[in-house]
Amino acid sequence: MVFNSLLFVAFIGVVLIVSRSSLGWSVRKGFLTVASYAFYAAWNPLFCILILFSTLVDWRIGLRLEGSESSTVRKTLVTTSLAVNLGLLGVFKYGQFLTDNSIALANAVGLDFQPVELGILLPVGISFYTFQTLSYTLDVYRRRIPATRSLNDFALFVAFFPQLVAGPIVRAADFLPQLKGEKRATPEQFGWGISLLTLGLFQKVVLADHLMAPVVDRIYAPTFDANTVAAWVGTLAFSGQIFYDFAGYSLCAIGVALMLGFALPDNFRRPYGALGFSDFWRRWHITLSSWLRDYLYISLGGNRSGVVKMYRNLCLTMLLGGLWHGASWNFVIWGALHGGFLVIERLVRDATAGNARFKSSFAQLFGRLGTFALVCIAWVYFRAADLPTAWRINRAMFGFGGAEGA
Repeated sequence: MVFNSLLFVAFIGVVLIVSRSSLGWSVRKGFLTVASYAFYAAWNPLFCILILFSTLVDWRIGLRLEGSESSTVRKTLVTTSLAVNLGLLGVFKYGQFLTDNSIALANAVGLDFQPVELGILLPVGISFYTFQTLSYTLDVYRRRIPATRSLNDFALFVAFFPQLVAGPIVRAADFLPQLKGEKRATPEQFGWGISLLTLGLFQKVVLADHLMAPVVDRIYAPTFDANTVAAWVGTLAFSGQIFYDFAGYSLCAIGVALMLGFALPDNFRRPYGALGFSDFWRRWHITLSSWLRDYLYISLGGNRSGVVKMYRNLCLTMLLGGLWHGASWNFVIWGALHGGFLVIERLVRDATAGNARFKSSFAQLFGRLGTFALVCIAWVYFRAADLPTAWRINRAMFGFGGAEGA
């Protein structure tokens, strides 16, 4: 089910009626959980089993973690959570990718390797709810939050339908406390929610899907021989498409949640006005970048073990962040480029520290434009269907394209 559908209009109408009824809060919470599963089941009912399984595993592990003082037991429990959640994510999202690359590697060395076709269907939103359940387990393990005794509260946290499919990624510390007291949107919250939903739908449906997407689809088609102008037009259009699509969906999710009385975190803050790539990742997909920082980058050692390891941790974090977006080498390269940009930015920042010329208005304007240009160059690998297409568009952007691109 998507926000811009008649089915969702009927669905949210029923949900709002029940959520604003005189039923007890426990009953209404239970209804929201069931409604969230129904929202997901509209796509494929069988994959509700995956969400339920992940929910039961991490809810039970959370309780065991809180009740145990043994470091060995606690490490075993958190390892089990990681293995289950990342195992499911690996099989469903990366199983075919690993199989295809194994075949290519075997063929490259002269082996005739033809495994059984997996035919795995990717469950919508699995990357998002996997990160949510993992963050809960890790936070309980680190004693940052208490484990919740309520299975319904935890199930609603994992499957809350406004942000289930495409975020924002919500943390238990922000969402579970909202379930303790009765939630019913105030008139002001409801009005803001409707406004954000309307704005989000406009961004996604009108700007992303109908204005930007046709231009991008034409120029990024494998048969289109783009010249420099066309390559930049297509890439700038995609930079707008992906922003309005993703930020628009996030606004819809935040708006729908607010109509129900819940607050979800902001996910985008004018990212294309960023000065540098650290600033960009503080503005773009904020809930993902902060998740990667807190649970991956810092876990790898962050900047605590010297400059070289810090750069390594940055690159690994961005590589894995790229792969999180999709199972292809294009996403790996996109993540590697952003990792490289972050490393270069830190080197330049250290080399120019204290130099007033680099703090002037002109230098900052140049820095913002340069950041945006490099972000666009990296977007090519995010959008292109394959590496040859990405390479062709990138070459065209630097003047090595075809003559028929106009």
